[in-house]
Amino acid sequence: MTVRFVILGGGPAGVQAASHAARLGAEVVMVERDVIGGSANLWDCIPSKAMIATGGVMSLAGRAHRMGLVPLEAALDPVSLTERITGITSHLATGVETLLASQGVRLLRGMGRLTGPHQVTAVTTETAEETVELEADAVLIATGSRPRVPAWCKVDGTRVLVTRQAYPPPEMPAHLVVIGSGVTGVEFVHMFRSFGSEVSLIVSRQQVLPSKDPEVAAALEDDFMRRGVRLYKGARAVGIDLDPGGGEGPGGAVTVRCDDGRRIQGSHALLAIGSIPNSEDLGLEEIGVKIDDGGYVPVNQHCQSNVEHVYAAGDVSGKLPLASVASMQGRKVAEHVMGLHTRAHRHLDYDKAASAIFTEPEIADVGLAEAEAFAEGRKIRVTKVPFAASARALIDGDPRGFVKILSDPATGQVLGGSIVGAHAAELISVIALAVTANLRVNDIVESLLVHPALAEALADAAD
Repeated sequence: MTVRFVILGGGPAGVQAASHAARLGAEVVMVERDVIGGSANLWDCIPSKAMIATGGVMSLAGRAHRMGLVPLEAALDPVSLTERITGITSHLATGVETLLASQGVRLLRGMGRLTGPHQVTAVTTETAEETVELEADAVLIATGSRPRVPAWCKVDGTRVLVTRQAYPPPEMPAHLVVIGSGVTGVEFVHMFRSFGSEVSLIVSRQQVLPSKDPEVAAALEDDFMRRGVRLYKGARAVGIDLDPGGGEGPGGAVTVRCDDGRRIQGSHALLAIGSIPNSEDLGLEEIGVKIDDGGYVPVNQHCQSNVEHVYAAGDVSGKLPLASVASMQGRKVAEHVMGLHTRAHRHLDYDKAASAIFTEPEIADVGLAEAEAFAEGRKIRVTKVPFAASARALIDGDPRGFVKILSDPATGQVLGGSIVGAHAAELISVIALAVTANLRVNDIVESLLVHPALAEALADAAD
């Protein structure tokens, strides 16, 4: 009997689940109201990295004199930048749709909700509104998340923005006040400072990236301050005031009020204080699916909710909000739906997921963190090598940062690592593979790597 698999949401989790399940022989229907490929991915991740790449070229032009070149001038063209972002996202979305269609996945544009234990009703909106009733043996909730907006903030899309309104914003800020110093916040700081905007960052704790290695956070803070970014530590935003007659830009001033009395003025304010899951109005609670206080759907190692044929993956599952994690969850869901996990297999280990922050320098980490190990009283070996000792980093004119590897002193097993520096997001893959495959530091040391290459620093740190 063919398995009928209905997926609500066409982001990384939904797409991977649909594609893999279709290859395994399922009858797959996907319901998506916005863009195939994921709004969080194609409205957030991809546009932000495209803008960062443009800013990186501008920064490189500013460093041209270090490479033996006459200093270069690079000016931002907002129209071309917008066209570039739109072109990239359209290309990716079209490619995903073409792939799914070639695999026989039925795509419905619109909203879907569970109307019974095995019934999904989709209201399509692509041409004329139509109601489609679907029977499902299994349902995947992969509806993603949206930017969190607190009650004290009124977003107008012009002067006060959420992240999805800033790729690029309606006008380039003269002075951007970023609220939130997590991964998204610091990427926006880097991005707009690269474009020439003045930037202030409100840091609610005593370091940026509060969940990261303090040494990694300190390296980023040093770079920010060197570039003229103003850091307001220990400040929590509680309100935003608009003054059309203010002097921060043609449209006036924006003032962010903090709980300690400080007031930070700029031309624009950007909220980067997390997201909330899109779990409402899906009919989940009506059929007995549990939703926690944060709006997430708790799942087991197979991404099943408490109702065994209803799965959740991606941001809505409350696990790591990474596209790579969502994609792997989708793959595992497809395999479980198709009965492939009745035998022993490798479960998803979220503690071994690699992540990256696309600032300059880039930051990436995987596995056990140094502070976490010390807090748990674990014995670890920590080795660190600066890129200033790398021939390739010196050749490229960017020796900032370091490689840090954590290992078990008794066995040499690689437990985790952090990288700060150029191409960190690519280099971390070596350490991620070592962590996932339980390799030893000697396995990295004895690999015959390219010379000169930044990856040599990995072997040096492992040694």
